[in-house]
Amino acid sequence: MNSKYMFSLVAVIILFLLAYIGIETAGLYTLFGIWIPYAAVFIFAVGVVYRVVDWAQSPVPFRIPTTCGQQKSLPWIRHASIDNPAENNNVVLRMFLEVVFFRSLFRNMRFDFNKGNKFSYEWEKWLWVGAIAFHWTLFVVVVRHLRFFTEPVPLCIQWLETLDSFLRVEFMTDFLQIGLPGVFMSGLVLLAALIYLLLRRMFIPQVNYISFSADFFPLFLIMGIALSGLFMRYLAKVDIVAIKAFTMGLVTFHPVIPEGVGSVFYVHLFFVSILLAYFPFSKLMHAGGVFLSPTRNMANNSRAERHVNPWNYPVKVHTYEEYEDEFREKMIEAGLPVEKELTNGG
Repeated sequence: MNSKYMFSLVAVIILFLLAYIGIETAGLYTLFGIWIPYAAVFIFAVGVVYRVVDWAQSPVPFRIPTTCGQQKSLPWIRHASIDNPAENNNVVLRMFLEVVFFRSLFRNMRFDFNKGNKFSYEWEKWLWVGAIAFHWTLFVVVVRHLRFFTEPVPLCIQWLETLDSFLRVEFMTDFLQIGLPGVFMSGLVLLAALIYLLLRRMFIPQVNYISFSADFFPLFLIMGIALSGLFMRYLAKVDIVAIKAFTMGLVTFHPVIPEGVGSVFYVHLFFVSILLAYFPFSKLMHAGGVFLSPTRNMANNSRAERHVNPWNYPVKVHTYEEYEDEFREKMIEAGLPVEKELTNGG
């Protein structure tokens, strides 16, 4: 067993047991239902603001965008306006394509050695598919859950929920009849994408070699959130009305512990709280850092404009003329060329 992902898996299992035993045995409803969520949101907000402000204050005196196309130069040379943007509007377009469609990852390549020690490049399409499926469905799940924190529910969220639950299943078993609500495809695709990204880190040697426990922990944690959410929706059948009253109480700062809600709900809520508190201090902050990355948010106009480091402190320089005045005699004796010859007075 690889200790990197086993450590993360055991950590998530311990978190599950803390919440489950804390509710079932100790009855710590107020701790896991009120204090921990409030603390997690506070840590998340303060941590994200701190990281963003810290990045924004980092000096970036020069233009250092990552480029993979022709820079704008002469009129008759074709300019790659997206891959090597020269104006801010092209930077916005490039950033939009990167954030929404993962454009650079879409063009990612990997190489493999073939027979005869020859290597060939291959398009890494499955990584792009798994990454974009994970991020899109996670966004849909988060937005869809806003229905628990708003009253009345905005129309756009209702439309999204209807579009996401286009499959409605009614089936019979030999022992009981189960009428499932609308099946949210985002939850199922999210779980499938998580499994793919996890297995990729575990079983591809090159990826596993550069992975750490910090890379596995968010995957296991989000997987725990997804599994507990799917369990509550399709198997446990929790009281949605009581949960809505509970979440509205948290939002309005009048929290009320719901009656008849099982331990799985508190496990789900505890996992979400841990993810929120962990977010600002992990690699997950790339969600905000991508907008402040100088390799992405800058126009490459270094040929059109001169960029001087504004943080340069004044330095006393020794010009060549001063250098030659100081060492002219020795330079002539050494046979070095000088711009001015020695005067009669030396």
